[in-house]
Amino acid sequence: MAPDFGGKGGAMAPVKVVLAGATGHGRHHLEHLRDLAGRGVVELAGICDLRPVEVDFCAPPQSPDLGELVAKTGAEITIVCTPINTHADLAIAALRAGSHVLLEKPPAPSPDEQRRIAAAVAETGLACQVGFQSLGSAAIPALRDLIARGRLGRVRGIGGWGAWHRPSAYFTRARWAGRRRLDGVDVMDGALTNPFAHAIATALALADGPIEEIETELFHAHPIESDDTSCVRVRLADGFTITMAATLCAPYDPPRPVPGGVVRGEGHLVVEGDAGRATLTYTHDRLKVELPDGSVTTTVHDRVDLLENLIDHVRTGADLLVPLSATDRFTQVLDAIRLAPDPTPIPARHQSVERNAAGEVVARVLPGVADLVRRSARELALFSELDVPWTRVELLVGERPVASYETRPDLPATDSPRPYLYGVRTLGGVEVTEVRPEDHVHHLGAGVAISDLGGVNFWGGRTYVKDRGPTWLDDHGTQRHVAFSRLDDGGFTEHLEWLGPDGRPVVREERTVAARPVVVREERTVAARPVGAAWALDFAFTLTNLTGAPLEINSSATKGRAGAGYGGFFWRAPGTSTARETLPGDEASVHGGTDPWVAMSGTTPEGRDWTLVFVQADGDPWFVRVAEYPGVGQALAWDRPLTFETTLTRRVVTIVADGRLTEPEIAALVSAAGL
Repeated sequence: MAPDFGGKGGAMAPVKVVLAGATGHGRHHLEHLRDLAGRGVVELAGICDLRPVEVDFCAPPQSPDLGELVAKTGAEITIVCTPINTHADLAIAALRAGSHVLLEKPPAPSPDEQRRIAAAVAETGLACQVGFQSLGSAAIPALRDLIARGRLGRVRGIGGWGAWHRPSAYFTRARWAGRRRLDGVDVMDGALTNPFAHAIATALALADGPIEEIETELFHAHPIESDDTSCVRVRLADGFTITMAATLCAPYDPPRPVPGGVVRGEGHLVVEGDAGRATLTYTHDRLKVELPDGSVTTTVHDRVDLLENLIDHVRTGADLLVPLSATDRFTQVLDAIRLAPDPTPIPARHQSVERNAAGEVVARVLPGVADLVRRSARELALFSELDVPWTRVELLVGERPVASYETRPDLPATDSPRPYLYGVRTLGGVEVTEVRPEDHVHHLGAGVAISDLGGVNFWGGRTYVKDRGPTWLDDHGTQRHVAFSRLDDGGFTEHLEWLGPDGRPVVREERTVAARPVVVREERTVAARPVGAAWALDFAFTLTNLTGAPLEINSSATKGRAGAGYGGFFWRAPGTSTARETLPGDEASVHGGTDPWVAMSGTTPEGRDWTLVFVQADGDPWFVRVAEYPGVGQALAWDRPLTFETTLTRRVVTIVADGRLTEPEIAALVSAAGL
C-alpha cells in the first residue's frame, strides 16, 4: 500500500524533485512524476539532461549541471536515471548538493564505485534508495516467511529465469546499449546486469549470508559487446545456491497487461524444497505455492513504489526499502560479471533470424532457449552443465565437427591452466589428440605452452633447475581467456592474458585458429594410389610483451637438459596409438631438425591409421617424441634463450589425415594446402 502524503490541501507541502536523465527509461519516471504532481505529492523542480526535454505538465528549469541545479532549486530528492557508468558521479553530486537520491539500478558498475557513493551517503547523512522496484513487493517477506517456517521443506537454492524477446534495435537505442565498456569506462549493459538485474537482486533478498563463490557464463547472439543470453550461479557461505538464467533472444511473445494498465514481461524465481515449490513472478508480484498434496495457492501481493517510500522516509523517517547498503551483494555479482571474460559469440547455425524487406536482420532467436533457462532455474545448473550445443566452441569442416576448444579449464595450478583444442579428429572420425594423459598430466591436446617465459612456467609440471633437475616450484602461470573477437564454425580469433603466479600479466596473446579442407585434385595419385581428403588446422599466435623489459624464453635444454628444448605450439597425440613413426626420418633425425614439415603416424587400438603433418615457415627446430609418448611441437628455445622486446609471432599448420601416409603423399597434401 502506498503511503498517504495528505494530497492537495494536506498538511505536507509537495517534495521538490529533480530528474537526472529524462529520456529513455527516464520517461517512465517523468510519467510517474506527472501522476504524483497531480496528487500534490511532488513538484518537479528541475531536469538535468544533456538535451532539452519537453515536459507538458509544468515548466521546470533544465541544466546539464546536476549539482548546480539541485542547489539552485533546493530539491530534496534527485532521481538518477542515466547510463550506469555515470551513476556514481551524479549521485555524489546530488548528495553533496543536499539532496536525497533515488538511484536507478544497478547502483554502480563496480564495488569501488559503490563504495564512493556509500562514502558520500555517510558524509552527508542523506539517503540513497536504489531502484530495484521488485524489492518493494510484499511478496518477498511472504516468501521469506514460507522458507523460514519450513513450509517448503528443505530448500537448497533459488533458481531464477527470464525469457524475453528484444529486437536488434534494442541494442542500438543508445551509445551505451549492448556495451560492456564505453570510452574506456565500464558500462555493463548486459542481460543480467540491466533488464534482469531485478531477478538477481530479488533472489539475494530472499537469502541471507555472505557470498562465497560466483560462476558466470555469458553469451551473445546479437553482434554486441555485452551478453544477451547468460547465467550466473552464486554460492553463499552456508552452501545455499542462487542461479539466474536469462535471455533476450526468446521467440516474440506479446507481453500481457497487468492491473493498472502497465505492460511487463515476466521474470520468475523458483524455490524448490523437498516438501513443496514456490514460484515468484517478481515482475507481477505473484506468488504461487504448490504442495505435495496437490494444493496450489496463488496470491498477488501489493508493491510499494520506491520513490514514494523515499518521500515517506524524508517526510516521516520511515525505513527505506532498498538502501544502498542492501545492494552490496548484488554489486559483488555484477563485479564478477564485469571481470569475467567477454561474452562468447553464439555461431549463426544455432540462431534463427528475422529480416526486413531490405534483408537486414531485425531480430535473433535461439530456438529452445525459453525451455533452457527454465531448466537452469529448476536444476540450479549452468548452461554448460545442460549439454547446450552453443556452449561448446567447435570447429567444423563442411558440416563435420573436427575439433572442440576449451576456454576455461578447471585444472590445478601445477598444470599451468590454459585454453586448448581437444577431441581433434580426422574426417573419418579418428581422434588424434589426448588431454591429461597419465604419463604427463599437464599435456593438454593442442595449444601453446612454454616451460619458462620470463621465469614463469606456462608448460605445467616440474620446472627444470640447473644442477638440480626437474623440481616442483611455485612458479606456474595461467593463460586466461579474455574474449573472442571472432568466432564461427571455421575458426576464431581469441585474446588471452598470460598471468604469473602472482597474477601479474606477462604477455598478451592474440590467437587465430582456422579449420579448412585440404583436397588434392581428384586425378592426383601417388604411386597409383589416390590421395584422399584431409583438413588443416591453421594455428597462429602473437605474444605482446607487457613487462616493460626484454622478455626471455628458456627451456629445460637452455638450462642443461640436452634435447629438451620444448616450448611453443605443442600437440599431444594419443598414447594408446601403436606403430608410431615419423617422417621425413625417424625420431632421432627429425628431433631438433628444421625441415619445413614433420609428420607423425600411428594406429588406434581399433586398427585405424592416422597421420599428422606439421608445417611451419619460421625455422624453429622441431621438438618430437614418438617412442616415449607421441608429441610434436616447436622449440622456440632449442639450445639458447630466445629474447623479444615487443612481440613474437609464430604459425604452425597441421594437416590431419586418415591413413598412414607416405612422404610423396604428404608432399601432395602440403602442396594442396598451399604451404
